[in-house]
Amino acid sequence: MFTGLVQDIGRVTFKNKNTEGVRLGIRTRSLAANINIDDSVSINGVCQTVTSIEGDLFFVQVVHVSLEKTTLGSLKLNDEVNLELALRVSDRLGGHIVQGHVNKKTNIKKIEKYGKNYLLTMALNPEIAPYLVQEGSVAVEGISLTVANLDDGSGTFAVSVIPHTWDNTILRNRKLGQEVNIEVDIFAKYIERLLVFKRKENSTEGKLPLTMNWLKSKGF
Repeated sequence: MFTGLVQDIGRVTFKNKNTEGVRLGIRTRSLAANINIDDSVSINGVCQTVTSIEGDLFFVQVVHVSLEKTTLGSLKLNDEVNLELALRVSDRLGGHIVQGHVNKKTNIKKIEKYGKNYLLTMALNPEIAPYLVQEGSVAVEGISLTVANLDDGSGTFAVSVIPHTWDNTILRNRKLGQEVNIEVDIFAKYIERLLVFKRKENSTEGKLPLTMNWLKSKGF
């Protein structure tokens, strides 16, 4: 589990296709001393397992499913990547709960600068739309961000990025039309699952259905 706070920007220095997918080697400036074999590392928001280490270079095996579902498949040599080590029990949860399980790739529609801050607007894919709410949490390339604008009509959503986050993550390298990894808040998915089962249960027992309006009335 991660918290969506990028700890270092790594660099892809090795890439080799194999029968299982692609083996990546990533160099890290500050995390090398804390990375061990079998550790989980978030790479652009994708949870990967460290398979071997050579000095400040660690390797992961990216399987075919991850290559298709995430932006890891488009990485090239010398590309920069966001890195975060898995949370320890004693760590502060500075962002929000991020699993490293990307739900969808989406495209960047706008990059706007307002004063010192940036507004990143992306396509609102149907697969992720139900799980996003205004001022809710979302992980973009593994970064914990807040939904600043949600427009179902135009099919877009936007996140506001402060200068520190912009300067210290790979968002600074992203261009219009480029794909980014999106992971929605896991609690939104749990609520959806609960609603589905409660509707089934109530329909068989003749109870009033559990709805989003009921949850809101109770403070959820």
